[in-house]
Amino acid sequence: MTITPHGSLKKAPPLTIPPRQAARLPESDAAAGGLFEAIQRGEAFETVVHEATRGEKPVLEVSNFNLWYGEAQALHDISLVCPDGKVTALIGPSGCGKSTLLRCVNRMNDLIDSVRVSGDMTLNGESIYTAGVDVIELRKRIGMVFQKPNPFPMSIYENVVYSLRIDGERDRSVLDEVCEQSLRGAGLWDEAKDRLQSSALAMSGGQQQRLCIARAIAAEPDVLLLDEPCSALDPIATGRIEELIDELKGTYSILIVTHNMQQASRASDYTAFMYLGRLVEFGPTDEIFLQPRLKETEDYVTGRFG
Repeated sequence: MTITPHGSLKKAPPLTIPPRQAARLPESDAAAGGLFEAIQRGEAFETVVHEATRGEKPVLEVSNFNLWYGEAQALHDISLVCPDGKVTALIGPSGCGKSTLLRCVNRMNDLIDSVRVSGDMTLNGESIYTAGVDVIELRKRIGMVFQKPNPFPMSIYENVVYSLRIDGERDRSVLDEVCEQSLRGAGLWDEAKDRLQSSALAMSGGQQQRLCIARAIAAEPDVLLLDEPCSALDPIATGRIEELIDELKGTYSILIVTHNMQQASRASDYTAFMYLGRLVEFGPTDEIFLQPRLKETEDYVTGRFG
């Protein structure tokens, strides 16, 4: 709407530029993959994996992984490789299994009585689900940051060094060094260095989330799992978390669940699109968003469904 000199409203002319021309995107060659038909018939769906993913060194491999909550199957034959030192984003509508898959990586779903799984996951070539795996030790190698910040009701300092305390570390110089390094790694040192003995619960939401990341990286994990880490944060705090993710990749391999398509396109190197427990398409992020192989993927990332 525009305002005329006399103050009356005048309808603005409609935009008629086709979206792809306006964004100067290449023409789509995505083809229908038969996803919805396969789901309706209860058949298996073959994931489309982009060739560029095959040359990467994997830190985490998911192989033919299935999960059931009682009789209801939530994950269907998922196979996925998370490249070492890169950020892999899981995208898809609510209820498609993203967070369920993420929680399987550090076996948090073991805590649910009705859950059973088949298939396997390996971390640096070692099975996560083989008999005899020490789940406590496994979770030290796989850091987890949740959707809602969950600092412990203790000081900032004690939050960061918590994993070292659990391991029996008592050397104050070691604890001090790890605390500073972890807070620096989480981009929080300058804001927290003068109040390390203050309660972590007094920090802002964005600071608490970065504190949780500092607590996770203090254990020097092989993989860092982020479950919608910015969903409860304002845009400024979200921007800081995204900058932090960019700084951490290379040192850490990161698997992130996000509903924010812009965030996935900005923050990740690889993107996996999931739908109703199936992994639909997996490839480099720029290919998934600009030149997806499947029409179903294109429709989701461009907002036509979901």
